[in-house]
Amino acid sequence: MTCRVVVLLSGRGSNLRAIAEAALPIEIAAVIGNRPQAAGLAYARERGLPAFAFDHAEYADRAAYDARLADEIERHRPDLVVLAGYMRILSPTFVERFEGRLLNIHPSLLPAFPGLKTHERALAEGVKIHGCTVHFVTAALDHGPIVVQAAVPVRADDTPAALAARVLAQEHRIYPQAIRWFAEGRLVDDGGRINLKDDSGSQSVLST
Repeated sequence: MTCRVVVLLSGRGSNLRAIAEAALPIEIAAVIGNRPQAAGLAYARERGLPAFAFDHAEYADRAAYDARLADEIERHRPDLVVLAGYMRILSPTFVERFEGRLLNIHPSLLPAFPGLKTHERALAEGVKIHGCTVHFVTAALDHGPIVVQAAVPVRADDTPAALAARVLAQEHRIYPQAIRWFAEGRLVDDGGRINLKDDSGSQSVLST
């Protein structure tokens, strides 16, 4: 059975594009944005994907918005909810409702640099390796079980924009892969550590 996916986004939708063009064994049941003018919604409509905008500014508080968003997501009967540049902190109630089927990609090698401005912070700290992380979402911001990571070297002449571009290229590579593994039922939660099950049923630690 095809894995039904709902994608949440706030901006340009480059990760949505990577997912949609990766020939994955999924059906993108809906693309939902919290900003009506998000370029990612325009891309979804151009591709013929169901796209919906729910402006968070029209709701009294985070709880009210998240409740409405969760109801809309459930309407599309997803097996997986994918955060693709969704720039809002989710309430614990929302996270609990979709626990185990809520993926995010973060532009750092978690647990380093959770939150915003990850590339600027990486350069300021003088790290030699930076990257991105696909993880399951929990109530703790950017601290859910890690599915897969990709690393890039930090160059002496890097700017935040240059570093971000190299990291984004890796995001476009590993996010579709993580979604494929989920859709194929190959991700195994071993006490909060995510392992990959191969065709024989054995498990291995993920690396890329």
